[in-house]
Amino acid sequence: MNEERNGTIGADNVLYRLYQEATGYAPESIMLLPGAGSGRKYYRMRGVESLIGVVGTDVSENRAFVELSRHFRVKGLPVPEVRGVSDDGIYYIQEDLGSTALFGFIAPGRTQGIWSDEQRDVLRRTIAALPVLQWEGAKGLDFDRVCFPVGRMDRRALMWDLNYFKYCFLKPSGVEHSEVMLERDFTVLCDKVLEHDTPTFMYRDFQSRNVMLASDGSPRFIDFQGGRRGPYHYDVVSFLWQAQAHYPDELRDELIDEYIRASRPYIALDGSEFRRELKLFVLLRTLQVLGAYGLRGLVQRKAHFLQSIPSAIDNLRVLLDDPDAPDGMPCLMDTLRRLTELPRWNNERSQSKDMTIRVFSFGYRKSGIPDDSTPNGGGFVFDCRALNNPGRYPQYLTLTGRDQPVIDFLESDGEITRFLDNAYALVDMTVDRYLERGFSQLMVSFGCTGGQHRSVYAAEHMARHLNEKYGVKVVLCHREQGISTIYNARR
Repeated sequence: MNEERNGTIGADNVLYRLYQEATGYAPESIMLLPGAGSGRKYYRMRGVESLIGVVGTDVSENRAFVELSRHFRVKGLPVPEVRGVSDDGIYYIQEDLGSTALFGFIAPGRTQGIWSDEQRDVLRRTIAALPVLQWEGAKGLDFDRVCFPVGRMDRRALMWDLNYFKYCFLKPSGVEHSEVMLERDFTVLCDKVLEHDTPTFMYRDFQSRNVMLASDGSPRFIDFQGGRRGPYHYDVVSFLWQAQAHYPDELRDELIDEYIRASRPYIALDGSEFRRELKLFVLLRTLQVLGAYGLRGLVQRKAHFLQSIPSAIDNLRVLLDDPDAPDGMPCLMDTLRRLTELPRWNNERSQSKDMTIRVFSFGYRKSGIPDDSTPNGGGFVFDCRALNNPGRYPQYLTLTGRDQPVIDFLESDGEITRFLDNAYALVDMTVDRYLERGFSQLMVSFGCTGGQHRSVYAAEHMARHLNEKYGVKVVLCHREQGISTIYNARR
């Protein structure tokens, strides 16, 4: 692939040609989007319309996404349309569903515990759309032909996930266990799960990062290429027990009720029995995600996965303390309890609670760089004035970096994303060392000309990044706007 250093692609690239074939015009701009856990690369391609170009080296996985998308669209389900595929199956372009992921939309709830009526409504609409995808999506679908790497959640697929957990997370954690007895309990867990097999489509990674929101708040779904036939319980758990979603118990219970109601055209669920069955899948899903976090985080050192581990461990603690937790697996449950008691996880939680990071936005033309009155002193000051300035355009003069039109403007050329990636790397290195040494204060400031657009955007994103990654208390202050927000320390 002919990639340039800035992440764009040239006219000789396959994605470039696919865009031309789909629209009749060449793309005007192509921007590499931030990566996640997989090896796929995503590009936003703008011109007469905005499309997403995808480069995936696993042709079978690409084919699964393409065929599932086409099948779901025939059923009228809200997934992106695939607009073109290369002959070798490595490249394809799809409809651009925008930049608003549900995970970002619920950030105030996840980070501050403030769950607005609007957030709750969007969550209810999302969970209500799940049964339609599961049952309608399964109709006429040849699971064994289309799905990748397997057509259904069978014993073999379950053991893959359980061994993934054992070898990528449990063993690197150093918890002693009996291989024989643990294998026996894995078999018991598989037996229990397979008792709940249903002829439904199991999304497998149904979580808020894979839900995009339309302008009216309606959900659209992406990244379902790992889906297969399997129990409907699994997706409910994937969504409601997502490690970094931090849904409070009452909201989770409300969303379970919404799922039960939305499922009535397909199945009559008993609320008490369904909730009891979900706990089995909480155990299974938590082991599966810890295996992924072990590989992507502990081994490959990808920040998003590392920062998710403590939250997943917390989910495990809650389940182990539940009197209705799955039984009949004594070795597994004892091993998991000892895993949750490792000082490593407890130390990370206690250290995070003791630290406060203050994040400021300010204007150089106003009162200059904010003073740091903490004992540490110093900290970081980032100058945002080299970035494209929305303040030069009349339509943005009354808005700030918290308003969506300004956000869209700043993100359109990718400059601010690259700027923040570098800022994150510098600040993260310091936070890691400060936590290690027991320091309690750090200050990070972003300045632009007037303290209204670029610095506000950057400070907002840095504050959420630090709170999500480290769980520390973050005090965010937009000095020139007179706006302050506190992101409380969290487990």
